[in-house]
Amino acid sequence: MSGDGTIAIIDFGSQFTQLIARKVRESQVFSRIVPCHKFKEYLQNSSPSGIILSGGPASVFEDDAPQVPPEVFSAGVPVLGICYGMQAMCRALGGVVSTAPKREFGFMKIRIVEPFGIFDGFTRDSETVVWMSHGDFVESLPYGWSVLGSSENTPLAAVANKSKNLYGVQFHPEVHHTTDGIKMIQNFLFRVCKLTPKWTPGSFIEESIQSIRKTVGEGRVLSALSGGVDSSVASVLVHRAIGERITCIFVDNGLLRKNEAEQVKEIFGKNFKIPLIAVDARKRFLEALKGVTDPEEKRKRIGRLFIEIFEEEAKKIGTVNFLVQGTLYPDVIESVSFRGGPSVTIKSHHNVGGLPEKMNLKLIEPLRELFKDEVRQVGKELGIPDSIIKRHPFPGPGLAVRIIGEVTEERIEILQEADAIIEAEILESGYYDILWQAFGILVPAVRTVGVMGDSRTYQNLLAIRAVTSRDAMTADWARLPHELLATISRRIVNEVRGVNRVVYDISTKPPATIEWE
Repeated sequence: MSGDGTIAIIDFGSQFTQLIARKVRESQVFSRIVPCHKFKEYLQNSSPSGIILSGGPASVFEDDAPQVPPEVFSAGVPVLGICYGMQAMCRALGGVVSTAPKREFGFMKIRIVEPFGIFDGFTRDSETVVWMSHGDFVESLPYGWSVLGSSENTPLAAVANKSKNLYGVQFHPEVHHTTDGIKMIQNFLFRVCKLTPKWTPGSFIEESIQSIRKTVGEGRVLSALSGGVDSSVASVLVHRAIGERITCIFVDNGLLRKNEAEQVKEIFGKNFKIPLIAVDARKRFLEALKGVTDPEEKRKRIGRLFIEIFEEEAKKIGTVNFLVQGTLYPDVIESVSFRGGPSVTIKSHHNVGGLPEKMNLKLIEPLRELFKDEVRQVGKELGIPDSIIKRHPFPGPGLAVRIIGEVTEERIEILQEADAIIEAEILESGYYDILWQAFGILVPAVRTVGVMGDSRTYQNLLAIRAVTSRDAMTADWARLPHELLATISRRIVNEVRGVNRVVYDISTKPPATIEWE
């Protein structure tokens, strides 16, 4: 094996790029996503053992289409091009890419022409089901390349330059629709790149500790603690690295779940010997959000105020240089173009796109490239209890982005009461650990007519959102039993003043997001 044992995934804007990273990591090999135009810069500090070129929405022969960086071929490591990545690689090396006479989308069968490299262990002339999604195709191969697999419409469905360890597939092995996709990816990792599966939560912790110590030096650190799994894992990880030079700041912004401030202080204080300062900032956040209805503006105001409070607390403590945040990879993907890549901003997360441009504290985000399930694995390795690790995700801006329109004290109270009922019933039903999230959304801009006690009511609409997911990059609405939904609805209408109608959100992500704002 040459290189540092990692896989560089060059991003051409594919919707599946994150999935490639997941499949590699699930095989216990660490991967990093690098925008195509940042690869040369990436190589200045990294030496990957293999490269994967992602798919992408462009056609390689368009004027502004992203191209394979020349450094890919001079790096001297194996390369796997997927869909657009295969086309771009073949074209860069002298092949011809054309518009396909017949586009391929969905399930297709390919025939294994030669069981070599990524097809090691397959049988010659056998068939396997793959997922195609392309409108262009490689019409002729560069010199020295050969065919490994073909489909009815795509003769060059899988190709290779054996002597240079360059491979290309026109389909998507990273999606579960490709029957033997994980086998192909692992063949690339272990047979072609000759890597060993050694990236684990334990190895991540050790690498992170060394990195944190190098970054912090002798400095002091504040940690933004919310009580959720992300901030808790980040705080404990940094504490493991630098000991008592970290102080956790828990800000009660008034936008938390019912009784959450008390619960966070009790749970964290009971389980960890890390200094904790609780700041009651409920009035400040309400004032900052007064009259604000735009969701992006809400997130940015909340982000700015959080930083102001952390900087104020830092001055009280003394010289503090760094701020720890539990930012995760999905937060980064939705908020900003990850490391300058071609991803489109979906929404600003208060701890990413919502931060002010100038801060006195430098950020430490040790979980920035992890998915939620990976963070939970790291948390378990760190000895964090299930009561924290298994908690449903909660947005950094809190209930502010679950109240459509202006945030007021009355509306917060309504949503807190409704949300407490939802959580209690989901826990009682046994569905809590099955779901990714379950929560309420107050829709105050929409009022509906109802009847209570023979009187007409004109009150708020409350939506319930319950989803299943693995990493929040995609999500499906949960098929909860009708009886459970009926119980939740009945309790909310009877017990929460101001709500007379409950609806259930059955949207998937995409096209919707999990949160409404």
